[in-house]
Amino acid sequence: MRIVSAAEAVAGIRSRDQLYVHCAAAVPEVLLDALVARAPELEDVSMVHLHTEGRGPHLAPELEGHFRHRALFIGHNARRAVNEGRADFVPVFLSDVPALFLSGALPLDAVLVSASPPDAHGFCSLGPSVEAMHAAIRAARTVIVQLNRQMPRTLGESFVHVDEIDLAVEVDVPLPESPPPVIGDVERRIGGYIADLIPDGATLQLGIGAIPAATAGFLGSKRDLGIHTEMFTDAVVDLVEQGVVTGAAKARNRGKIVAAFMVGTRRLYDFVDDNPMVEMRAVDFTNDTHVIRSFRHMTAINSAIEVDLTGQVVADSIGTRMYSGVGGQMDFMRGAALAPEGRAIIALPSTAGRNHEVSRITATLAPGAGVVTTRAHVRTVVTEYGVAELWGRSLRERAEALIAIAHPDHRDRLAFEARRSTAAGS
Repeated sequence: MRIVSAAEAVAGIRSRDQLYVHCAAAVPEVLLDALVARAPELEDVSMVHLHTEGRGPHLAPELEGHFRHRALFIGHNARRAVNEGRADFVPVFLSDVPALFLSGALPLDAVLVSASPPDAHGFCSLGPSVEAMHAAIRAARTVIVQLNRQMPRTLGESFVHVDEIDLAVEVDVPLPESPPPVIGDVERRIGGYIADLIPDGATLQLGIGAIPAATAGFLGSKRDLGIHTEMFTDAVVDLVEQGVVTGAAKARNRGKIVAAFMVGTRRLYDFVDDNPMVEMRAVDFTNDTHVIRSFRHMTAINSAIEVDLTGQVVADSIGTRMYSGVGGQMDFMRGAALAPEGRAIIALPSTAGRNHEVSRITATLAPGAGVVTTRAHVRTVVTEYGVAELWGRSLRERAEALIAIAHPDHRDRLAFEARRSTAAGS
């Protein structure tokens, strides 16, 4: 490992190179800024990454032609670039991302990493994001690391040795923070219904957003819950401090919170720092269906943009407009469904729009919308109006169950459209 300036660290990146960028709260912003400063001399540098927090300077419209993002999951800062055609979206299960790099399907010339300074044994921690970093580091020709004094030292499969690092930059910058979401009445009602479905001793996939946060708020009376998830937020810290999450009933990694990345506030990053309760693992472990199904009462909670009356789930697009990605929804939906007494939940508000004018329970999907979870995979759908159990039900029975949890303003129209449909109304 050679310590250099940020400008020196990225000086070897050439036009048409393909880079992988560390994701979520571990985005190496100092390295990105140094690379963007070289934009006038670079053409068609491919920037591959999952969702990243922060500004995303390489995604600015004026940098078109210099950098082109290949999104494996579309974060908020990349959404505009993807939908304007300045960036590309690669549909992929989160569990498959490491294999993209190791197989050579997405070859990497360099990887930009954020890590803690090395310990006495020469190991640097990847902090809040392990995801596919080990695979990317093994596959890349050049490994460039931002050694950040403010990076939490997470444990588990989170360490990179200095011998694996080519160039390093020493920095002292805060991590991007994401404040807790605003929880409204709709989210609280959904969270209450979901909490009722979670037994003591369950293992949870509990991600980001108002619905998972609201659900966590109703779990205070539960006992010995565990966490096995792709990501988590400050809500899990609350549950640990309340004595709700202990991991004591987990079939594997007992007593451990297992995750691939996290996004939250400084409180979260301080909580995970050198915390033996938190075990960071790569996504080909956290999202491996075989691993997920090994937990009794595995409960996966995922969101949707719309669900049609047959149970098809759209989660990555609004019509033809891309919004997020496939991510780990199918990994966890299938794994939880196969787990002993498992529960695979799709949760969403019943409507969109200020005046509830758009039903998110729909007779048919919007033109161009992509199905992430198929009608054969979906088991349980929850809105603020209740719970629809779809497993083992016919299309007609599914339509009836979903109309019952749609917003009252839309139920008559949905019922009329279901009757017109040979599939759902016969």
